[in-house]
Amino acid sequence: MAVGKGTMLSGPPPESVEVPDALLRFLDVEPHEFVWRNEIGGLTLRLGEPSSSLYVKWMPPTDGADLSGEVDRLAWAALHTSVPVVVESGSDEGGSWIVTRGIDAENAVSERWRRDPLTATTALGRGLRALHDTLPVESCPFDWSLRRRRAEVERRFSRGVYDYHEFGWDLAGLSVAAAMKELRSPPEEDVVVCHGDACAPNTLLDDEGNWTAHVDFGRMGVADRWADLAVAAWSAVWNYGPEWEDNVYRAYGYEPDPVKIRYYRLLWELG
Repeated sequence: MAVGKGTMLSGPPPESVEVPDALLRFLDVEPHEFVWRNEIGGLTLRLGEPSSSLYVKWMPPTDGADLSGEVDRLAWAALHTSVPVVVESGSDEGGSWIVTRGIDAENAVSERWRRDPLTATTALGRGLRALHDTLPVESCPFDWSLRRRRAEVERRFSRGVYDYHEFGWDLAGLSVAAAMKELRSPPEEDVVVCHGDACAPNTLLDDEGNWTAHVDFGRMGVADRWADLAVAAWSAVWNYGPEWEDNVYRAYGYEPDPVKIRYYRLLWELG
C-alpha cells in the first residue's frame, strides 16, 4: 500500500510511503503520522496525540535488522536509565516491529532545536556522557565491541560488498583497501556501554533543552566510548554545521582524540 508521493533515503519520510502489511492495522488510529524512514527502508509511525503517543517502529528483514534484539536491550537499559517502554513486539515474513510509549520530549533535530544548535549540541554531548556514566559495563550482556564489528566488516569485504563503495565527504578520496588497512591497526579500547547510534535524531530534549532520554537501542553494547562519541559529533556536523562538532566534545567533557575519531568513523562507514 502506498500513501502519497515522493522519495528520500533517510529522515522524515516523503509523502509517499509503502506501508507494509504488518502496519496496516495501525492506520485506523487517528491521528497517525509516519515520522521517520531510515536508509534501509525501516519506518517509524506515531499514533495518537503527541502528549500521549505510541510509536511503531518497523524494519524489513534485512541482515542484522531484526528488532527482537532491541526489545531485549530496552528491557535491560530500562533498569538503569529512561528509555521507551515496549508495549508490543512481533515479526512476520515481511519484517519485525515494536510498539513503544512516547516520551514527553523532542528529538534534537526538531525544527526548534535546529534553530538553537548550541543547546542541541550541548545536550548531545552531556546526554551521551550521562548514558555512558550510568549504564554498568560489568552487568551488560550485549557486545558492540571492536572485535565483533571488525569481524563483520571483514566478512563483508571478503564477499565483495564494498567493491563499489564511495566514502562520504569527511572521508572522501579514501579507497576501501586503504580503509581496511587502517581498521586492521585498532587503537586501545576505553570501554563503556555504548548506545550504538548516538546521533542527534536519537537524542531527546525536554522543554528547557536538557537531555532527557535516548531512543533506538538496537546496537547497544559494550564498546569503546569513542565508537559513540565520534559518530555523535559527526551527527552534529551533518545536522547543524561543522562549527558545532567541538561543542559536543566540550559538553561530553573530553578533548578530541583525532586517531579514535577517524578510526570509529571509518568503522561506522563500513559497518
